[in-house]
Amino acid sequence: MKLDNDIPPCNIRIDKEGKWYHTIWGTELIHKPMRLFLFSLLERDEKGRYILRLKNQRCYLEVEDTPFVVMRVDRAHTFIITLNDETQEELDLGTLWVGNQNVLYCKIREGKFEARFSRPAYYQLTNYVEFDELEERFYIPLGDHKYFIA
Repeated sequence: MKLDNDIPPCNIRIDKEGKWYHTIWGTELIHKPMRLFLFSLLERDEKGRYILRLKNQRCYLEVEDTPFVVMRVDRAHTFIITLNDETQEELDLGTLWVGNQNVLYCKIREGKFEARFSRPAYYQLTNYVEFDELEERFYIPLGDHKYFIA
């Protein structure tokens, strides 16, 4: 069994906007196929750290906030979010919360990861936000349900 300090650094940092950088060279990883491949290797360990795993090799990433950023919100019969790894999934409205500096977050990948809303995606979603005077809380209505934002 490996000790935690046996996991080497990947020398990759992800900033709060979801941009990937090589920490030694100080350059952004702009090669799209490589970045999308790295997203496919992303996991969380038991301590919540972000890990890249390829077969039996692992390394840890420096992540400023979250690796995933919601880039777009579309409304159909439900809400569909597009993430910075170019995947789409249904937004679980029950997982929305507001963090530091009024940044909106949600859970993705069946609750395995958090995603930060980009400013454009935040404004797209706020078109549907309402205020409950009695509860004194904001919510998003969907069907007969009110999804309050934590």
